[in-house]
Amino acid sequence: MMNKRINLVVVLIISIIGFSSCVSSKKFNELLSKRDATEQENSNLKDENRHLRTSNNEKSSLIAKQKKQIMNLKRDTTNLGRDFRSMQNRYSSLNKNYQDLLAQNQNLIKGNQRETKKILAQLQKSQADLIKREDSLAVLESEFSKRKNELDALSEQMAFMQEQLRQKELAYNALNDEVKRKDSAMMALRNSVANALVGYENQGLSVTTRNGRVYVSMDNKLMFASGSFDVNSNGKQALNKLAEVLQENEDINILVEGHTDSIPYSGNGKISDNWDLSAKRATSIVRILTDGARLDPKKITAAGRGEYNPIASNATKEGRAKNRRTEIILMPDLSNLYDMVVDGAKLEDEVQDVEIETIPEEE
Repeated sequence: MMNKRINLVVVLIISIIGFSSCVSSKKFNELLSKRDATEQENSNLKDENRHLRTSNNEKSSLIAKQKKQIMNLKRDTTNLGRDFRSMQNRYSSLNKNYQDLLAQNQNLIKGNQRETKKILAQLQKSQADLIKREDSLAVLESEFSKRKNELDALSEQMAFMQEQLRQKELAYNALNDEVKRKDSAMMALRNSVANALVGYENQGLSVTTRNGRVYVSMDNKLMFASGSFDVNSNGKQALNKLAEVLQENEDINILVEGHTDSIPYSGNGKISDNWDLSAKRATSIVRILTDGARLDPKKITAAGRGEYNPIASNATKEGRAKNRRTEIILMPDLSNLYDMVVDGAKLEDEVQDVEIETIPEEE
């Protein structure tokens, strides 16, 4: 669910950018293209999210392997230390034997020549054995030092990886908390709007929540006369009540969309077609919401969708009535979430740049 929310967040970011100004027919086509590009980017982000989870699993597996190698190295180091101490003891014993032989040699010099040669041969053998043992001891000391350096380097790399993983977990939790906070805020806003407009529910007004947004949908019979883009008194009252609620939510972006049915516009004068009519109706509502600078115009976008986004069939009278509507879409400000996603991507790049040197296992 968290991945879906993140993907949704990215879509919302791009959607906010797309609705930054009043939409003409040419700009509407551009918006459609951006929407398709957003959907493709959403799919790419899902793939990237799966890749990140796979990468995280691989890193965790690598850390487990490194821990096993560290345990093996510690065991080998212990064994080397034990061998080293054993070699020292043997060296001391040989050295004592050597000293004893030297003493015997001094005593036998005055005695039998044959016995003297025999003792000298034993002495030479003991000396050669002692030199060999000293060489072996030097090799063990070198191997011990090498293993210790490798263990220290591996421990540092592991500590770095663990810290990076901890940072990623903190970033993920922060992003999750921010998404939950946005969802909670939008639900509270939905309840506030619904309570403020409760008297208009039987007049063609509804308040719903979809995809993390609050939709205030109003039938044209509540807002406009047929073929007109002037908001009637009843519609103005509803919009004024809505503006009072939105004044308390400054971090909300607002998109006003006008919609018509598929019957071509047949009037004369300032209106060219259904698309033009829907855009002018959306603009009329925006002017009421921003009247007296109650709402920040920078947070509001007006768009005309014409007949091209129906919610019912235009083949029936009832369906056409549903399609003749105006939707006020309330969207959370996602700039914080966007920054958190960017920071998370940078952290992932830093982790991927780390190269871990593995210690070859002994045969």
